[in-house]
Amino acid sequence: MEGIDFAGAEYHKVVIIGTGPAGLTAALYAARANLAPAVFQGPEPGGQLITTTDVENYPGFPDGIMGPQMMEQFEQQAARFGADLRYGTVTSADFSERPFRLVVDEETPVVAEAVVVSTGASAQYIGLENERRLLGHGVSACATCDGAFFRDQEVAVVGGGDTAMEEALFLTRFASRVYVIHRRDAFRASQIMQDRVLSHEKVEVIWNTTVTDVLGDKEVDGLVIENVETGDVRTLPVQGFFVAIGHKPNTEIFGEQLKKNEMGYIITKPDSTYTSVEGVFACGDAQDHVYRQAVTAAGTGCMAAIDAERWLVGQE
Repeated sequence: MEGIDFAGAEYHKVVIIGTGPAGLTAALYAARANLAPAVFQGPEPGGQLITTTDVENYPGFPDGIMGPQMMEQFEQQAARFGADLRYGTVTSADFSERPFRLVVDEETPVVAEAVVVSTGASAQYIGLENERRLLGHGVSACATCDGAFFRDQEVAVVGGGDTAMEEALFLTRFASRVYVIHRRDAFRASQIMQDRVLSHEKVEVIWNTTVTDVLGDKEVDGLVIENVETGDVRTLPVQGFFVAIGHKPNTEIFGEQLKKNEMGYIITKPDSTYTSVEGVFACGDAQDHVYRQAVTAAGTGCMAAIDAERWLVGQE
């Protein structure tokens, strides 16, 4: 934060860092509590749901809803009650004293009495051009979210850890065939998860293999895979491609100021959104590495706003 003058910095009672279901729900509740929250939406306003097509598992939408449309409605509802939604990314934060000091887009100083962190987590992808292009059109990083769209179709999962095993097993409820593609000759998943996958009649494991391309014009219709030992290349005809090589929480900007687990997820106190720093609260995928669902993220966003409101009252 060197060179940033906080003397005339913009002041807020509550600043929410990030959006998505967690941040926007926190904004809604904080706004209704007359806290006039400022929400800095970050590099991906709306969060991961912006890249999702149909959302069918969020309560209240019996016919489903497009991810971007849902996030637009979240934004409208929060703004209706006075949340100040802003484009901009918080690039650094200093929680060493109150009011907390934040820098937006590396130049704009902002101070806040309380901060809600809802920066989310990003699914890790292989890095293929068509993988990104077809995201939401057959490419997914969440079987729980999208598995039901692939009923009676053939799909592939790439990965070798517990997450990949869980995704594959979940997909067997819908898909006619599930291929698990792994670049090594052994999984790193727990033994019990390996046993379940290897013994499932719908699952076929393709060892020592990488995915080199995703095929399809508007939707996935196959993968190009290469055996890393023999160099053999072939096409695998599938309609769905699930990337299960992990998620990375977007919490790097906080450094060591907030207590995190070994994966970088912010640790909150039991049954609350309180972090290790008084006045800083965390919600959504920045602190949840278990469920990672829109509905659970929204729930923790509600909790964070209520926790922040009650904490601020206690400071008066």
